[in-house]
Amino acid sequence: MMRYSIFSLARNALTGHKDWQAVWRSPEPRPGYDVIVLGAGGHGLATAYYLAKEHGITNVAVLEKGWLGGGNTGRNTTIIRSNYLQDPSIAIYELSRSLYEDLSQELNYNMMFSPRGVLMLCQTEHEFRAFKRTAHANRLAGLDCRMVTPAEVKEIVPIINDDPTCRYPILGAYYQPRGGTGRHDAVAWGYARGADALGVDIIQNCEVTGIQRDGGKVVGLETTRGVIKTPKIAVVTAGHVSTIMDMAGVRMPIESLCLQALVSEPIKPVIDCVVMANTVHGYISQSDKGELVIGGGTDPYNNYSQRGSFPSLEHTVTALVETFPIISRLRMLRMWGGIVDMTGDRSPIIGKTPVDGLYVNCGWGTGGFKAIPGSGFVFADTVANDRPHQIAEAFSMDRFREGRLIDESVAAAVAH
Repeated sequence: MMRYSIFSLARNALTGHKDWQAVWRSPEPRPGYDVIVLGAGGHGLATAYYLAKEHGITNVAVLEKGWLGGGNTGRNTTIIRSNYLQDPSIAIYELSRSLYEDLSQELNYNMMFSPRGVLMLCQTEHEFRAFKRTAHANRLAGLDCRMVTPAEVKEIVPIINDDPTCRYPILGAYYQPRGGTGRHDAVAWGYARGADALGVDIIQNCEVTGIQRDGGKVVGLETTRGVIKTPKIAVVTAGHVSTIMDMAGVRMPIESLCLQALVSEPIKPVIDCVVMANTVHGYISQSDKGELVIGGGTDPYNNYSQRGSFPSLEHTVTALVETFPIISRLRMLRMWGGIVDMTGDRSPIIGKTPVDGLYVNCGWGTGGFKAIPGSGFVFADTVANDRPHQIAEAFSMDRFREGRLIDESVAAAVAH
C-alpha cells in the first residue's frame, strides 16, 4: 500500500484528497455482464472476488443501491467463531474462520483479525448441558473448543462477577480460543480492492427496480442507471432479499428484523476476549480503541429500521450489569441498528432458486459477519458451476419443504 508522511496527509486533507489514488474504480455500468452480484456488503464483495480469483469469471458487476459496506457490514459487532451445533453449520463457519486467519495476507489489507477467544457462559443447568452437547459435536468435527470451569472463566475474564449467590451464577463456559473479532469495514474494503484489481466493476448508487425474465430464466436487471443484461444474478442483499426476490416472483421463507448494538466511552483495557451470556441475553468485547462493544438479541417485531431504540438497549445493558458490574457507570458513546434476515431454523439459505440463473445467499440472521469469507467462497462456486457447492448443499431452500431443518436456535446463542 502507498505510504504517506504526516505532511502528505495534511496536504491531502486540505485539498480534498485529490492526489490520493482511488482504492477501487467507480465505473459506469456496461450494457451486460456474465454475472451481476446484488449487494456490495461483505458477502457480495467476497462472492465477486472469489468468482474472479477461483473461477476466472471477471466480467462481473457488483451493484449497490447505496454505498459500499453501508448496510450490515458496517453495522455489526465483528464476532468470529465456528462453534455451532449442526455439522453443516460447523463446516461453513469453520471454513470462514480459517479463511479469516490468512485474509490480511491474501488481500494485502489489514483485516485486524484478532483471535482473542470467544467465551460462552453457562449460567443455568440447562445451558450447561446444552453447551456440553455442542462441545461433543465440535470435538467430533475436529474444532479446538472446550468446556472451562468457573475458576478458569474468572482467570480469562477478571472483571466478571463470579459470586455463587448472584442471580445468574457462573457454572462454567464453552470456550473457542481461536475465535475472536475482525475489523468490519476493512473486510469490505479489502474484498472490494481485491475484486476491483481482478476486473470486477463495483457500481454504487445503483438501485435495482426490476428483474427481467424470459419465461423461467433471468435475462437482465432494471436499475436507476439503466437496463443491464445478464444471464446470472446473485442476490446478497441482507435485510432486503425478500424485496428483491419479489421482483422475480420468488417468495422467501425469511423475515427482516432489526438487531441493535452500542459502544461505551473508551476506557483502558479490561477484557481481552469476547464474552457471550445467553441467559442474561447480552454479549460484550472491547475494541482496539477501548470502547466496550455491547449487543443483544433482535427486536421482537418485524421491521426495516437501522436505528437503535432505548428499550431494547436498556434490556441488554440491564442484564449485563449484574454479570459485569464494572460497566454500570460507563456512558454510552453511540448506538445503531442493522436489518437482518432470519429463517425459521436460524440457518442461512445458499443456492439456486426456481428461476433459472437466479441465485440467493441470505438468512444469516445475526451472525453474518463471521461467515463472510466462507459464504463468498461457496456461493461463488455455486454461481460459477450452476450447482450447489458441497458445503452449501444442506442450506438450500428445499429443506423447508422437505423438513431437513438445520436448527441452530440454541447454538446461535445470544443472537451471535
